[in-house]
Amino acid sequence: MRDTAPPVYEAIDLAALDFDPFLREALRKAPVVRVRLLHGTPGECWLATRYDVVRFITSDPRFSRDIVGRPLPSMNRYLVPLDRAVSFVDPPDHSRVRSVVSSAFNRSGMAALRPRAQAVLDDLIGRMVASGPPADLVRQVTSPFPLHVIGAVLGVPEADRPRLRVWADTVLTRATDEADVERARQAKEDARALFRELARERRARPQPDLTSTLAAAVASGRIEEEEMLALAVLMALNGWHAVRNHTSNMMYVLLTDDSLMSRLRSDARAVPAAVEELLRWVPHKHGVGQPRVATEDVEVGGVRIRRGDAVYVSYVAANWDESCYPEPDRIDIDRQGPPHLAFGHGPHHCVAPLLARMEAELLLTALVERLPELRLAVDPGEVVWQKDVLIRGPVGLPVTW
Repeated sequence: MRDTAPPVYEAIDLAALDFDPFLREALRKAPVVRVRLLHGTPGECWLATRYDVVRFITSDPRFSRDIVGRPLPSMNRYLVPLDRAVSFVDPPDHSRVRSVVSSAFNRSGMAALRPRAQAVLDDLIGRMVASGPPADLVRQVTSPFPLHVIGAVLGVPEADRPRLRVWADTVLTRATDEADVERARQAKEDARALFRELARERRARPQPDLTSTLAAAVASGRIEEEEMLALAVLMALNGWHAVRNHTSNMMYVLLTDDSLMSRLRSDARAVPAAVEELLRWVPHKHGVGQPRVATEDVEVGGVRIRRGDAVYVSYVAANWDESCYPEPDRIDIDRQGPPHLAFGHGPHHCVAPLLARMEAELLLTALVERLPELRLAVDPGEVVWQKDVLIRGPVGLPVTW
């Protein structure tokens, strides 16, 4: 490394699904690079981009996620999850909290949920077709679908589900000023209040939903109420926002890639492979999430990370590491290689990857089979993309058939 001040890293809005040029250059330079961030306690930290190093850091217990209250450099003006979120807890407490919900998102849980999710999706597509083209695929399908699914999983009443959408759009954003920070704080408190009241109702009258499971875990002493509220809010907001944008991004790719769309139309059995490759390829995150802190000196990627240093990892960059994925910018659904890191790695990997995969596979399969003539109703350059979000996606997808 040259003896100069490290570059400032700021997540920026990019055109469509362009790859972040800063991350591309960091990948080229070294497995771990020194950068400066402008928020939190502004200053220097480490950024890991290469696949093997990202896996190492995210699975090594010497890198702690117990960061609440620490003066660390940050890419955002506030921490997105609630303070008692499982995101900020190290094992063994991390495992204790996650174990409460793990059975809801395993293969048997997804098999039980699949018919209900399929019915919701069929109804949404049927309504869109009945209204006739042109249509907005995001507004009419890819947004309401995951909202109904995560709402059903958690037992959120239908009347309250639109509030989840508003809160997610408020919280999962890059705050540009202190007014944004206050709006996000209030949205988190409002979501917290909803789940506190819902859990109170479920303790009195349990239902076959995840909030009832969480409420029972609090009553039995397995987890604390604040841990339950933080977990429920995290699942609710991410369970809609991330899937909405993941699936919208995937559909944008299909609608702008004739060869890939033709492949899936001729063989819908290839959809799961397409979903996996698109999860790898789509640079779905703006920025690099939450940091870890080194609890002792550790040699990583040719550099010595000192005790107390903040370390960020980029799963997006790791998924484009050409040492693992030759020609990483090319979409190849027959690609052979290691598992992608779109859902993270190590103890803090996504709590519900099977749910996100199931929703994406159901949605892509239904659209390519039921609407073989589906296409964009505008030039790709006219698609409008969200601004200042942490998970990238289009505002809408105007389509016709």
